[in-house]
Amino acid sequence: MNVSSSIDSSGSVKLLQITDTHLFAPDDGGLLGVNTADSFAAVVKDVQDKRVKFDAILATGDISQDHSQESYQRFTQGIAPLVKPCFWLPGNHDFKPHMGNQLPSAQIHSQHEILVGDHWLVIMLDSQVEGVPHGRLSPEQLALLDSSLTAHSDRWALVVLHHHPVLVDSEWLDQHTLKGSEDFWLVVAKHPRVKAVLCGHIHQELDVMCQGVRVLATPSTCVQFKPKSNEFSVDRRSPGWRELELQPDGHIDTQVKRLANGRYLPDYNANGY
Repeated sequence: MNVSSSIDSSGSVKLLQITDTHLFAPDDGGLLGVNTADSFAAVVKDVQDKRVKFDAILATGDISQDHSQESYQRFTQGIAPLVKPCFWLPGNHDFKPHMGNQLPSAQIHSQHEILVGDHWLVIMLDSQVEGVPHGRLSPEQLALLDSSLTAHSDRWALVVLHHHPVLVDSEWLDQHTLKGSEDFWLVVAKHPRVKAVLCGHIHQELDVMCQGVRVLATPSTCVQFKPKSNEFSVDRRSPGWRELELQPDGHIDTQVKRLANGRYLPDYNANGY
């Protein structure tokens, strides 16, 4: 699918990242004391109220917490007010058979390769390893990455996956990173027009460089994890999202936005989930 920018005549494309919604079937489904459906709805409303301009949405995994079909129906209903096309990939908590049955719609798509505007390629990768929290890219996913970047070598590239492909100085989270990440970076190194890698999973903001490529992670729409914490620890920051503007010259302007401080705070005595 080609997502054309209809907003900015300069040729830039604006994307909205929504990640780690952790939805449940029941109305009162909660994660560490936060009602995840309510916090997701609050994020969507804030995006609307702030009149955020964007051409497409990237939903980067852990859409569901309980694997239920109803949780994916909640996502479909919840994202609908944002109207624009939404592209999803699975996280470690997702159940791909139900995702495949419930998410596809006129608005929501599963697509490996997305041409955005005239200058950019977005590649959506599946890093899920069924039944475990860490991630890994299969040989097939790595081959798809390489072939897509080769086929569109005239475009700048944004690579998107759920798991973080760099360590984040947080011992408990770094147990659940992208395993075999050296194979991923070997492919990326072959393609100098890869400008950034975008992920979810770590429930916090990240913006670092790795091998000359920008690595970005984004707050969850529900619970936040405390950065640089060796043991499981939740943060006192509010849910959020990321806005990205992909420029024709390969530059990326991006910022994280959050709900007002004090909204949807978790149970600080929680020791895991």
